[in-house]
Amino acid sequence: MKITNFVKDSYYELTEKVSWPKWDQLQQSTMIVLGATIFITAIVALMDFIANGAMKFIYSLFS
Repeated sequence: MKITNFVKDSYYELTEKVSWPKWDQLQQSTMIVLGATIFITAIVALMDFIANGAMKFIYSLFS
């Protein structure tokens, strides 16, 4: 009985109370997330490249 009420209440909430984004809003949000992901990935790659070069330089001093 509790599970049935839970499913009914959940369905009602998802169909009547939740305000789902419009297609244009969803596309805009997706593009923002994609852009931020690419930007952060580029920053991490640059940091990795710099750290790799620094470590190679430091190791070359001791070899």
